[in-house]
Amino acid sequence: MTLTASPRPRTAAPPDGVRGILLAILILAVLLGSAALIGWLLSGVTARFVPQAPPYLILVYTLGALLLGMPVVARLFPWMVNWYYLVPSLVFLAAFTVLPIVLTVNYAFTNYSGQNSGNPDTGVRTEAVLSADRRTLTLAELPEGASSLAEFLRCRNASCVGDTAILYDEDASTPVRAQIASVQGQSITLTAPVAETFQPASVTRLNRYEYVGLANFREIFGRASSALWPVFVWTVVFAFSTVVINAIAGLILGILLYNKRLKGRNIYRTLLFLPWAIPAVISVQMWKALLNQQFGIVNKTLGLLGIAAVPWLGDPLWAKISVLLVNLWLGFPYMMTATISALATINDDLYEAASIDGASRWQQIQNITLPLLRTSFTPILLSGFAFNFNNFGIIYLLTGGGPPQEGRDATAQSTDILLSWGYNTAFAASGGQNYALASAIALIIFFLTLGISLVNFKAAGVFEEARR
Repeated sequence: MTLTASPRPRTAAPPDGVRGILLAILILAVLLGSAALIGWLLSGVTARFVPQAPPYLILVYTLGALLLGMPVVARLFPWMVNWYYLVPSLVFLAAFTVLPIVLTVNYAFTNYSGQNSGNPDTGVRTEAVLSADRRTLTLAELPEGASSLAEFLRCRNASCVGDTAILYDEDASTPVRAQIASVQGQSITLTAPVAETFQPASVTRLNRYEYVGLANFREIFGRASSALWPVFVWTVVFAFSTVVINAIAGLILGILLYNKRLKGRNIYRTLLFLPWAIPAVISVQMWKALLNQQFGIVNKTLGLLGIAAVPWLGDPLWAKISVLLVNLWLGFPYMMTATISALATINDDLYEAASIDGASRWQQIQNITLPLLRTSFTPILLSGFAFNFNNFGIIYLLTGGGPPQEGRDATAQSTDILLSWGYNTAFAASGGQNYALASAIALIIFFLTLGISLVNFKAAGVFEEARR
């Protein structure tokens, strides 16, 4: 009797350690990427033969490919079944983190904007008649301002070979893209006949965007003196000053309110905690009304004292001071609460021993409290700096980046920080849709924030602590 060797069964145990985790994530990433690619290809084929197909079909195809692919992966790698719980988190990570980052980096090297959006230009749609062979479209007339068909279609060359024309039916509900073979007079010849199921009635052009290399970055650094450097300097000053002022105020109040001999300290804590509990949108709007130069209560009170009205939000310097003061109102409760929480971890025996040795209250604070709070406060201060470096809300709600300052760009006013400058560039310039330049600004902000964070971590000894 002959014995035949049975095939070696696949192991259900995953590789050990970090290697197993990375391998599982890689396999899941390949699975999701393959499903997305299949969904994109199938939706493209469907759109070609059925122009009226809904855009959400790409999601249906992707989900179907994913459901079919998961059993295949489980058969090849049985231990992967235990990792399928990561699929939803990876999908959300890819959709809401990875994809926006990839698009931002991509758009930074293009001329993507409201005018160059990659979408059909419906504002210049022109009536056209399709020939019997369904390959030639003849325009009734050229739109006003266009001297030739190539100019109207914004072709890359005079013959328009390889360019795209957008076709609409009578309802103008679904655009159909058609590749151009040639143009002559007012006639467009297509590379392939129009599908029998579609009857074009009008034609328009495609507002395509193109890669422009480092043009956006050259434009930003070309006007650095009127936008980038002033905004960057103020951003650093704003973030650093906010952290220092808020930390000092929170530290003082925290130490005072931690005193167990202070009567009614819980009431004081509750009252001082309110600015943090109230939504910032409400608080900032309240302060905007209080600091109004003509009708605000602050200036009216100063007037009763014989002091001239202060242009809190109308002068570049006073506007910066106003931003810091309002941000102090919003931020000191957090620092105060952090101080009280950190003080609770300090052993009271240290203070008792110091009192026996004759140390004054200030000496106890200087030699016990502050050194022991350093470890707790270092990550808080670093995270506070990073947060305020990109604190768009206070700038947008209180000053809107203003007031204007002489010699500055309209999108980079006196209190604009880097993030608000990028926002203004994206939604207030070039018709409100200069996404390419805003994406380039976002990349610059990323590298500046990364560099400053590394310097902060190095100065605070974070890397040394991690090595220990």
